[in-house]
Parts: sequence; structure tokens; C-alpha cells
Amino acid sequence: MLLLPISHNGYLSPIDALFTSTSAVCVTGLIVKDTANDFTIFGQSVIIVLIQIGGIGYMAAVTFLAIVSKQKLSHRDRVLLKESLNYPDMKGLVRFLKIVFASIILIEIIGAIILTLRFLYDMPADQAVWFGLFHSISAFNNAGFSLFDDNLMRYSGDITINITMPILIITGGLGYMVLIELRNYYKKDTKRLSTHTKLVLSMYLLLILIGMVLLLSLEWNAAFKNMGIGEKILAAWFTSVNYRTAGFNTIDLSKLTDANLFFATFFMMTGGGPGGTAGGIKVIPVALAVIGTWYALKGDDNVHIFKRSISHYNINKAYAMIFLASIYVVISTIILSESEHLPFLRTLFETCSAFGTVGVSTGNGGVLSYSALFTNVGKMNIMLLMLAGRIGVFAFTVAIIGKFEKSRIKYAEGRVVL
Repeated sequence: MLLLPISHNGYLSPIDALFTSTSAVCVTGLIVKDTANDFTIFGQSVIIVLIQIGGIGYMAAVTFLAIVSKQKLSHRDRVLLKESLNYPDMKGLVRFLKIVFASIILIEIIGAIILTLRFLYDMPADQAVWFGLFHSISAFNNAGFSLFDDNLMRYSGDITINITMPILIITGGLGYMVLIELRNYYKKDTKRLSTHTKLVLSMYLLLILIGMVLLLSLEWNAAFKNMGIGEKILAAWFTSVNYRTAGFNTIDLSKLTDANLFFATFFMMTGGGPGGTAGGIKVIPVALAVIGTWYALKGDDNVHIFKRSISHYNINKAYAMIFLASIYVVISTIILSESEHLPFLRTLFETCSAFGTVGVSTGNGGVLSYSALFTNVGKMNIMLLMLAGRIGVFAFTVAIIGKFEKSRIKYAEGRVVL
């Protein structure tokens, strides 16, 4: 659809159309074509529909259409939907999906209204409405696609943009289970929050604060040098939120110090909450790996958090997810460094941004992402990383190598030295 003459201006190669489509459906935001100028309104509409489908999840979108058209769901459909939404059981699954869709529409409409009212000061009403809707959907789905040729750098000191966009990004990245549970807790339909929700909220707050501290300390007299104190804090807040989930930026990321670019790779690899619009390893596996390591150092087998025990299977799975993700990123970075012959740190930054489906980039020297400098082989590599990050590193690996039969044999314990 992007290759249709009504979708784009000028020449669009098949690889660039495929890259844009992949980046949109994987809600990443890396661009090799200028979304604002190289695509028409129709092309931009195709991109935003792909973003919405990618953010909600393919199975959830198809199932919701089936429900609306009053088709009966088979058991297999329900199982696939349960896996797609990371929902704990089959009970109340359809009702949960309906609440999710209603919540998404409501949040995106509220975001679109606020952004439209702000954009009315800068552009005609019809354009402001389209820009407001596009950026609201892009932000909630953690996509990072923007219709401004400088992303959001022109709004680096704007309170409305710097508050509305991050809130939309965080809301989408928390995960649908967390959103619905917070809704039920607010309405007093539930008396306490689950361990999952507490852990996701704690990790989000901690990672945003750590990111802000690192940005302010490392960039105070560097990238933030010509900003006032208030604008520095806003820039640190906005960038820290976008480091892990979305590809918007209010500062020129190519001017960040090497230390900050390196630290950013860890935040991008972490990603957001399970079952949400963010990609990457996800905050829960990272949290469980840190907690498991802490208890291993203490020599304590009873791993727990918030007065709840954590199974060793989940701890081991978290370690496996981090290990697999690291393997994908390291191998891809080495391949890209050797094939593209570009600076290593910026290549690593782009690779982690793709895997985390983040979309922030040091840029190609213009309005495009760093990936625009890559050859077709390099772009294919980035596309595979975006798919792996969006599908989930565990699911992506199982899809490649297949499932193993669970062994029913238990051997005598062997003694090994660590």
C-alpha cells in the first residue's frame, strides 16, 4: 500500500517501503523516509493504521473485529488471544479485551484533543486535528513516528507537549493488564494491586529517575549547555521516558556524550511492561534477574518481592531472555559494523533502538534515522531486530528453532564448581 502512487511523493524503493511498514507495525519509529514530506496523507494514514494494529496486537485486533461482527470464538482463538495479551487465564478474556479497546480509544481521543488544542497555535485547524490524532496514536502505541521534520525538537521547552506525550507513552507501555487493574483499583473493584502491577510501576519510576539523573549529570554542560534549568529538566524527563519505549526526541541525540549513548543502550534493551505497546526484554524479566542476583549473593533460595515468592522457573526464564536478547544485539552489531563500516557506538545505539522497538536515533545528519545510511542488507538486519523485539525474544527464538519436548527423566544431581 505504501508503494502505491497515492501513498508517497517521489521515488520509494521496495526495501524502504518494507522498512517503513515493519517499523510501523513493530511500533518502533526508525525511519529511512521523511514521514511528513515523503508520504501523502493517504500514506501517513496507512502508517498510523499499521501502528494501531501493531500496538494492540494482531490477534487482539482480529478477535475484536470477530466480536463486533458477532462471530463465535473457538477455543483455539481464545488461547491465541490469551497469549497475545499476556492474560493469566481464560476467564473473563473477552470482557477484558472489550475494556482494553474502550480504554485505548478513550485515552487516544483525550490525547488527540489536548495535542490538537496545542497545535492550533501553530497551524490551520484541519492540519492541527490530523497532527493531534497522528501524534496521540503514535505516542500511546510507543511508535515514535512524527509529522514534524525535526521530530519534536521545536517543542523542547513546551510544557503541554513535554507532559502530554510522555504520559501517553507511559500509559501505553505499562501493559493492558496494569492499566485495567489500576482502573479497577481506582473504582474500588479490587482491594489490592497484584505483584505484577507493583513491580511494573516500581521499575518504570526507578528507570525514569535513573535516566533523568544520568542525562542531567552527563549532559548539563554538554547537550543541555544552552538550555535554562527548567528546559534541562524537561529535556531529561522527555528523553528518559523515550529511551525505553518510544522514538520521539526534543533534543539532537547526535550531540549526546558517548557515555550517555552507551548507558541508553541498557534502557532501550529493557523496554516497557509485558502485554503493552513497548518492545524489548520488558521490565519484569529485568527486575526478576536483578532480584534473583541479589538473593544469589545473599545465598538465599527463597526469592521474594512485596511479600510474595517468585518461582525459580520465572527467574531462570528472565535470565534466558536477557541472554538471548544480548546474543541477538551483539551479533547484529558486529555484522552491521563489519558490513556498513560506520562508527561502532552509533551502530550499537541503533541496534538496541531497533530491538527495543524504541525508535530514538542519532540520525543520518538530516531528518532520517541512522538506519538510512545502511545498505539494503543492513536495513534487513534492523527489520529482523524490530520483529524480534516486538514479538518477544523468547517467542521469536521458539518460532525459529521450534519447541522442545519436555523431558520426563530426572537425573541424579551433579556437583559442579561455579
